[in-house]
Amino acid sequence: MQISVPVTVLTLEEATFLDRRSSDRQDKRRQRSSEKKVANKIVAWVIGIVLAVLVIVGLMGYRYVRSALEPVDPNGKTSISVTVPAGSSTKQIAAQLEAKHVIKSATVFSYYVKFHNIADFQAGQYKLTQRANMSTVIQALRAGGSATTAAGQLLVKEGTTIEQIATSMDKLTKSNKNLTGKKFLALMKDQTFFNQLAKKYPQLLSSAANAKGVRYRLEGYLFPATYNVGAGETVKDLVDAMVAKTDSVMQSYYKSIKKQQYTVQEVMTLASLVEREGVTQDDRRKIAGVFLNRIDAGMPLQSDISVMYALNTHKTHLTNKDTSIDSPYNLYVHTGYGPGPFDSPSEQSITAVLSPDARDKDYLYFVANLKTGEVLYATTREQHDANTAKFASDNAAADK
Repeated sequence: MQISVPVTVLTLEEATFLDRRSSDRQDKRRQRSSEKKVANKIVAWVIGIVLAVLVIVGLMGYRYVRSALEPVDPNGKTSISVTVPAGSSTKQIAAQLEAKHVIKSATVFSYYVKFHNIADFQAGQYKLTQRANMSTVIQALRAGGSATTAAGQLLVKEGTTIEQIATSMDKLTKSNKNLTGKKFLALMKDQTFFNQLAKKYPQLLSSAANAKGVRYRLEGYLFPATYNVGAGETVKDLVDAMVAKTDSVMQSYYKSIKKQQYTVQEVMTLASLVEREGVTQDDRRKIAGVFLNRIDAGMPLQSDISVMYALNTHKTHLTNKDTSIDSPYNLYVHTGYGPGPFDSPSEQSITAVLSPDARDKDYLYFVANLKTGEVLYATTREQHDANTAKFASDNAAADK
């Protein structure tokens, strides 16, 4: 028995069509293969460029660091006087060495010290030269210099203004003629000097540099502390040490300031008000919350501290004429933060601004009992007036 198998006979057109389809598939495969080869070449080329750039950057970095470890001037003979105050940080020492051209890079110095776990620099006066490499300079600082001839101490209290610091500085003039209140106030108005500091401490002073209508650009940036003053120290040296101290403290807060979308100028301004308005840390945090709530509500802060700064005087009670004074610092009239800080705030007041308390209670007012220090808070004007009445007799007595 025979089995017949059906046979499909293609027409000429169908055979031609199938040949074309087969040819197209082969062309596409060849095209994809070609494109893949080109893509691989491009990837290899890009990787090669990236590796080359990394090698170049690495070599440049290596040469920069190696150069920074070498002497500023191998033939330098001039003796350079450097004073390291007690309690100076590595960053402060490095900044001074770079500023006086004893080393090439403060950054490399700081990393070198950190990498080698060096922390025993000695306070004192040093005579250094530019022909010493970084290792030699570090050895000298660890060995100790001559004892610093002290002219005295400058105490900057929390909440102190620049003009009050000038008065304190006059007390040091007998032992150091470089230090006078007049020279200090002139330096506070020296824009060139401020620009040098702003370049040296950009995180700290960049927003202060952009402020409008300020009385003193460094108001609020001279950290409250006791400063040992050398017999040969200049006003510039002392102010640099104060600003360096502020920058050192603020290193712990720059990230938080940026995250909360504040500027350093705004934080220091509110902190300077909180410093004078609150006594306990609990009250400082709540007062900071009140100020921030008022700013969010578009209300003036109505801080007496701002008016007294505008008047350049101290008063227990302000008149309507006082609170109407024409000044950008008058925060009874103007909304927002004002031009800048009103005094030198403590670290506690800075942390209060960055970690305010009771904002969810919507407090917009507060009043303090000047006799007991108690502070009452309110959400409405009526509540605030009632709280003010409670403290009226004590506050009137405190004014006498």
